[in-house]
Amino acid sequence: MYWYEAEISALEQRIRSGEIAKGANLFYGSSSFRLWSDLRERFAPYRIENIAFGGSTLEAAVYFFERIVVPCEPSSLIFYAGDNDIGDGKYHTEIMATFEALLAKRAKYLSGVPLTFVSIKPSPARHHLLHRIRLVNRYVQERLSELPHCYYLNVHRRMFTPDGMPDATLYAADGLHLSAEGYALWHELFWLHRDEIFA
Repeated sequence: MYWYEAEISALEQRIRSGEIAKGANLFYGSSSFRLWSDLRERFAPYRIENIAFGGSTLEAAVYFFERIVVPCEPSSLIFYAGDNDIGDGKYHTEIMATFEALLAKRAKYLSGVPLTFVSIKPSPARHHLLHRIRLVNRYVQERLSELPHCYYLNVHRRMFTPDGMPDATLYAADGLHLSAEGYALWHELFWLHRDEIFA
């Protein structure tokens, strides 16, 4: 996990200094959140903070949970990761086990804090991994349905063209990160379910 250390240390400093406020609706995970630069403006008047970090895997997000999530004392936790784990070749069973570790840390440190897991998106660059993505999404959705104060936000199903292919207009040129159109769609879905997501 050493390659994340500089960014994690910088986030820790921002948390200690108060630049990242405690008690907010906290976005955490990978670049799909990190690159969402206008989160606060889009979701006003809700209090929003963003501690996502570049290239994060679900495994890394679990690893750094105590260092950067717990000190933020979030009122709700909005989470996106798993995409990069699949891209790195992890099997769905490994990712499911890591997701269970995330749930265990939430239960230990943030019991009762609402958790929203945003489904893994069907990016053109990882279309060949779509079956694995769907297996993980299905598992997460089923697990969260069993738990109080947990919500699964299904963006996945809205990101296809009518012929069943990932909608390239929702992605940047790399076929992986979101375009402005992609973030507009996410904003629409988040806002539609804001009562479940935000505290």
